[in-house]
Amino acid sequence: MTESVYHIPVMLAQCTEGLSIKPNGVYVDVTFGGGGHSREILKHLEEGHLYGFDQDQDALANVPEDGRFTIVQANFRDIKRYLRLYGVKQVDGILADLGISSHQIDEPGRGFSTRFSGSLDMRMNQSAELSAKDVLNTYEESKLHKILGIYGEVKNAKTLAKAIVAERAFKPFDTTEGFTAFLKKFAPKGKDFKYYAQVFQALRIEVNDEMGALEEMLLSAVDVLKPGGRLVVMSYHSLEDRLVKNLIAKGKFQGEVEKDFYGNLIRPLEPVSRGAIMADEAEVAANPRARSAKLRIAEKTGK
Repeated sequence: MTESVYHIPVMLAQCTEGLSIKPNGVYVDVTFGGGGHSREILKHLEEGHLYGFDQDQDALANVPEDGRFTIVQANFRDIKRYLRLYGVKQVDGILADLGISSHQIDEPGRGFSTRFSGSLDMRMNQSAELSAKDVLNTYEESKLHKILGIYGEVKNAKTLAKAIVAERAFKPFDTTEGFTAFLKKFAPKGKDFKYYAQVFQALRIEVNDEMGALEEMLLSAVDVLKPGGRLVVMSYHSLEDRLVKNLIAKGKFQGEVEKDFYGNLIRPLEPVSRGAIMADEAEVAANPRARSAKLRIAEKTGK
């Protein structure tokens, strides 16, 4: 399976440049996927080493035959624990390309897309227990309301949650096609596909505990980065970007920034890029997925 078919990496040059790669450094690509970013990082390494994390079995088909590369089949929330298993305590840079890969969207059986008929699955780790089908058919109304409203920013989340619970009593939800047909009557006129995407995003985030995993990964990344090491994170929706932005700006996900006795900010990361970096018009035209991407780069403080 070629990387170009599996997934087209977004802002490849900006991500690689953001890492400020040292030829003998140790780097981590926590979202290996199709391996596009990893292969580009390897071009800049000499005696250095790159660790790639991916919990999706399908990604193993893209692993490069390179002695400088190690694939770690695990959720990126466990980055610190797995690096220690390889004897690595600190690294020079960490790259995260968040969200879902083109391959996962394009595989009907994975249930990520409204374009195909498939099982309501949405598991990034195919050996995980919880699926989208489980969420829709077993979650209580108040919990469905919460995830649809928060993770999908669905405006009629309460109404939809109530309707899901009523519908499943007669016929459990089973396929993406059947669920999309059910959603049609709740979608704003002329905005059907955007509405479906919001609902599917909410389910995917819940199934994979994406926000919890991201928080854990970011905090671990701060710990394992060497002083001067770079954190490069690309996000695709506001929930992800807010976590990244707050950690870089404040050193934590919520609350006010802390300051020392002299009024200096106390935070482990210093922003390298001023605000988020966006893809240019040419890249968006070639790869529409790049339109929503926001890239943030930070450097670990300290000596």
